[in-house]
Amino acid sequence: MAVIPLTLTISLALVLTFVVFFLREHERGRRAGAEHDSLLPLAEESSRTVAADEGAGDAAMPRS
Repeated sequence: MAVIPLTLTISLALVLTFVVFFLREHERGRRAGAEHDSLLPLAEESSRTVAADEGAGDAAMPRS
């Protein structure tokens, strides 16, 4: 019957691992998550697009 203590040990290790990772993720807050990190390249691209659009608008306007 060495299987039962082995099963309990592995289960407790998995539970402790889950709790540690959950607490670490909870400390990071809502702004720093996987969803936020995955959208960071889009934020950089949209700022470049806005800057390029502003430059094109200035060139199209006649200067007096």
